Amino acid sequence: MQSSVYDVTTPSPKMGEFPFSNVLHESIEAETSGEENRAAKVHQKLQTSPANPHPSSLLPGSFWISQSSSSFQFDLCSPDLDQEKQNMEKSEMLEGLVTGRPVIDEAATSIRDGCDHNGSSSVTVTVIFSTLVAISGAYAFGNAVGYSSPVKSGITEDLGLSLAEYAVFSSILTVGGMLGAACSGKMADLLGRRGAMGISEVFCITGWLAIVFSKDALWLDLGRLLVGCGSGVLCYVIPLYVSEIATKNVRGAFALLFSVMLCCGKAVMFVVGSVINWRNSALIGVIPCVLQLIGVFFIPESPRWLAKANETKEFEATLRRLRGEKVDISQEATDIRLYTEYMKQISDGGLLNLFQKRYANPLIVGVGLMVFQQIGGLNGFSYYTSFIFESAGFPSKVGSIVVAVLQILMAILGVLFIDKSGRRPLLLMSAGGACLGCVITGLSFFLQVSA
Repeated sequence: MQSSVYDVTTPSPKMGEFPFSNVLHESIEAETSGEENRAAKVHQKLQTSPANPHPSSLLPGSFWISQSSSSFQFDLCSPDLDQEKQNMEKSEMLEGLVTGRPVIDEAATSIRDGCDHNGSSSVTVTVIFSTLVAISGAYAFGNAVGYSSPVKSGITEDLGLSLAEYAVFSSILTVGGMLGAACSGKMADLLGRRGAMGISEVFCITGWLAIVFSKDALWLDLGRLLVGCGSGVLCYVIPLYVSEIATKNVRGAFALLFSVMLCCGKAVMFVVGSVINWRNSALIGVIPCVLQLIGVFFIPESPRWLAKANETKEFEATLRRLRGEKVDISQEATDIRLYTEYMKQISDGGLLNLFQKRYANPLIVGVGLMVFQQIGGLNGFSYYTSFIFESAGFPSKVGSIVVAVLQILMAILGVLFIDKSGRRPLLLMSAGGACLGCVITGLSFFLQVSA
């Protein structure tokens, strides 16, 4: 069989005239099944398209994204490769696009980045508004994390809770977060990003109201558990949604806004909880949840989720709405479709795919960072900030406010520098600061006991 290079093109400006997935599947199926006549017809059909450049410059084995046209091109078969090797090469080509690894055309000695887009680098009003609605959920989560510290004395006195009972109330938020996180992926895939955010806020609102009207420890714990379940979903869906709607040049900063709003939520609850009743503090926690629940009806769905759900027309309309009416979105739309096709290829194995040898290093790094962040005592400091300062003989209200302000300032610095200095330097600095803080705190209490 002769080697055939196909150019599968999505015409611009009228997208959708030549459906990507249909042509891709037809051309691959024709080549791989040995139907040379049908393969030749597909090839001829593609070359007669007015938006289709002649692929004479491509060589077998090449794969690249054209910056001047809205097309992607790759060699479907080579004369010296068997079927299994061809499939492996095509999978590696698509994976290069997803992971951002440059794909090299050795014959042309040129390198093209698989994740480069022609889309506009400007940020539209729609993207800003959608991001604000999404990260209001992070603010709500911050309220939940910071709630238990300033209201400890009020709750224990009003409901007569013991220290152990209050410890259960504080920590059960984490248990709920684990339950919510466990089903967050499936929920986001089935209901969409907007649907998942809306459902999670219903859980949070119900939980906060249960705390407001609670008369004993059981209702307190149940409410806190529901808030944790909703927060666990939000912690996954919000960064995912923001990264999928933001352009590449601002994606890091926009994603870090989640941490900024979380710190703001904790800071506000530290201050408010120190000056008002614990039931009123819980009512304040309902406000951002209600705002996000209303806001999700006015923001667009994630384009990547729409592409995955085969909502072609809505996908293109949403992407154009996010990028601007006058922006050429054809290249970004093609990249998203390629990504979706690749994810469909590797989705059959589910979680088992994570345990392949090639994923060992990123899996260890990613999971390790999350695990060490949790076992480093971050939540313990947040839940018992007031108690720690009281035990150290320092005014708890002043200490809580100082901690809240510092968290906000550091989160803002992270937003400003994450796309300039990179992730790793910021991670090393924050980990070093956290380690130093733990050592100083532990040493101060050790010296206090020794004295």
